[in-house]
Formats: sequence, structure tokens, C-alpha cells
Amino acid sequence: MDNRVGEMQIFLRVVESGSFSEAARLSMTTPSTVSKLIARIEGRLGVRLVERSTRRLTITPEGQLYYERAQVLLSELDDIERSVSQGSAQPKGIVRVNASVAFGALGLEPLLPAFWEAHPEIVVDLSLSDEMVDLYLDRTDVALRVGPLPDSTLTAWRIGAARRVIVASPDYLARKGTPRIVADLDHHQCLGFNFRRAAPVWPFQEGGRIVDRMVSGPLLANNGETVRRMALWGGGLARLGQYHVREDLRSGALVEVLSEARLDDVEAIHALYHGGHQAPQRVRAFLEFVVPRLQSYLMG
Repeated sequence: MDNRVGEMQIFLRVVESGSFSEAARLSMTTPSTVSKLIARIEGRLGVRLVERSTRRLTITPEGQLYYERAQVLLSELDDIERSVSQGSAQPKGIVRVNASVAFGALGLEPLLPAFWEAHPEIVVDLSLSDEMVDLYLDRTDVALRVGPLPDSTLTAWRIGAARRVIVASPDYLARKGTPRIVADLDHHQCLGFNFRRAAPVWPFQEGGRIVDRMVSGPLLANNGETVRRMALWGGGLARLGQYHVREDLRSGALVEVLSEARLDDVEAIHALYHGGHQAPQRVRAFLEFVVPRLQSYLMG
């Protein structure tokens, strides 16, 4: 009997648990049965999905693609069965979302009450982190990412671009002086980040050239909100997305500096998700609601 749905479910457990034995325990079967099932899938497809070693399992690129598409198909199957069983086409289920701390708190969170008014049967499982997440291994449906995108089979829906600005509190500038030229940064505390994609350089334009200026300071943080708070409390200069400090600039709590030396320093923001047009109904409903509103937020 053809049981490809069951095979897909076992394969997802292998990927997510990282071992045949744990996948077997979750499936209430034996590791040898799981191994034979994976081998059967590989034989049918004619490709290797999992590289086996004595220490760990490694998913091949073909295995990652199969995992992604199987996730989408099984999620859509769940949606279909829920809709039929409850006599409604209303989207239902959990949408797992990951966003950067600032963009999630300032841009996304205010949209959620209205989203639930429109889609009361959808639960948003929201995690905020400035670290890059692996949508496959973290079982994330949608990631709102700021910055360059890695090559992947994921679908990217462009939300917009965020201009970055250098800011400081009036108190800090009164104590340390306002930097007028790029070289003045040597005498200032520059607040930075500690995640892997961050670099201790700020780009400037000097004499018609783009120059990456090394900076240093007393803080390395894993999220922009901590850096913003330290800047508000007079801890130093911070380079942050304009949307993040928009209200602080309007109120005068922070002041932009070195604006004339700045080049067009922007970061693109995208919504990444599995499946493209075949994404589950609940994911499509979430994206179709929040993306246009986030685009308006960035333009504000």
C-alpha cells in the first residue's frame, strides 16, 4: 500500500530530531524500521536524502528540499482536513513567526490584534531574535529578516528597506562632543553587535570614496533594542535602523550625527517562507495581512 504521507512524517521527525533512534521513539517504532523507510524513499527518488555517520546525520541538499516540500504538503493536508471537518474555509492553525527584536516589537506586534479580529482561528507563535534562524530546523513558517539574504529555496516577499542612521543622546554629546568628521569617531564610544553577521565597521563616504571605518566601544549586544537603550542612557553612538529610532529622533531623545558623511546605508527587509504559492492557507493569510501594513509602517 502506498503510504507516502506516513513516510514523509517519519522523515520530518528524522530531520527535526537529528537521529533515527529519536525519530523511532517519537513514532513508536524501531530504528531499523526508520532506516529502512528512509532507504525506501531514497530508492524511489533515486537520490540520497541523509548522509549517515557514526556521530550524526547530515541532511543533503536534496533532503532539505524534500523536507521543505513535505512540510508544506503536510501542513496543507492538515488545513484541508480541519476545514472539511469543521465545515469552514476559515484559515486555522499555528503560524510560527521569527522577527528581529526591533522590527517585531515596533512593526509587527501592533498589527496582531487586528489580525486576530480578521482571523480568530490562527495562533501566532512569535519569537523575536536578531540572530538568523534556520526555518527548516527551527520549524519556522515565516521569518521577517533585515539584511542580505542567503541563497536558499525559500520564497522572499520584499517588505521594503530601512535606512540606518548614527545617533546619540544629547547628554552623551554634551559630555563627549558632537563628531563632525569621520576621524572624530576615534574619540567616541561606538555601541555594537555580537552576532555572527555583524562586523565592527561603519561605512562612510570620504573624498568621493566609500570607506569602512573600524569602530569600538564598551558594548556588544545581540539585539538592536539593547543598543538603542544604551544610546538613550548616554552610553555612546549607535548605528540603527531609522524606523527603530524614529520616535526618539522626533522627541529629541536621540540626535542623528555625521549625516553628511553617510552613504546610502540601507538594509532590505523581507518575509521569508516555505512553499511560494503552495504555502499553507494559514501562512498565506498571515502574509497577505501583515506585509502590506509593514510596508506602510516602513514608509512612515
